Amino acid sequence: MTTSTTAARKAFVPVRRSGNLLFVSGQLPLAGGELVATGIVGATVTVDQAREAAEACANNCLAVVEAELGSLENVDFVVKLNGYVASASDFTAQAAVMDAASDVVLARLGDAGEHARLAIGVASLPLGAAVEVEMIVAVKAG
Repeated sequence: MTTSTTAARKAFVPVRRSGNLLFVSGQLPLAGGELVATGIVGATVTVDQAREAAEACANNCLAVVEAELGSLENVDFVVKLNGYVASASDFTAQAAVMDAASDVVLARLGDAGEHARLAIGVASLPLGAAVEVEMIVAVKAG
């Protein structure tokens, strides 16, 4: 049963702030309104295609941060990236896929982009996406 109160409420938001931390919801590899890669890495998606998808996810995470803060200059540092790779059962190169997302963050934020990271394989992701990335960011005081 849906009430008017629950119907008006969003299931989730793109970013949530708690103190000086921003928690960015998982971002899919969307570019120009289309998914960069769909399918299972190691089966229907190559590592190179998955890396391109991870780059798009990282850029989308940073776009959410920039929209929230007004500028990436307000980022103190990236705490952590969590990466989910839709993987064939014998695929074990999730870290190589997520290296592409890490590279984007480091290139765009410099030293502030250094982060802890999780890279795991999953059976499937929303909309059939090959990769999803979420991010935790510390915001500069002031």
